[in-house]
Amino acid sequence: MLIEPATGARITFMLGITNIIGLFLVFFSCRCLMGSSLQKRLWQHDWYKKFYNAHCHYWKLFFISVLIHAVFAIIYFTFRARFAFVKQRFFSSPPR
Repeated sequence: MLIEPATGARITFMLGITNIIGLFLVFFSCRCLMGSSLQKRLWQHDWYKKFYNAHCHYWKLFFISVLIHAVFAIIYFTFRARFAFVKQRFFSSPPR
């Protein structure tokens, strides 16, 4: 295997958390929120204007995170199940 199963599960979990954070970053910097009372209040702060200007970068982070998360999930859950079947089928001791 390329990576240990426990490490694959941890990486998949951490990338899932990164996906959630990326989703919130994209959502709260979205131009679709313009006109909402929340964004009107946030727009009064300079830090939010800088945050809002980085919206395209948040999309890049989000897409990369989702892509890597999907790859690790497929590797970890698909191949792990196949290797367990092969190991059980061909490498276990015969019944007595």
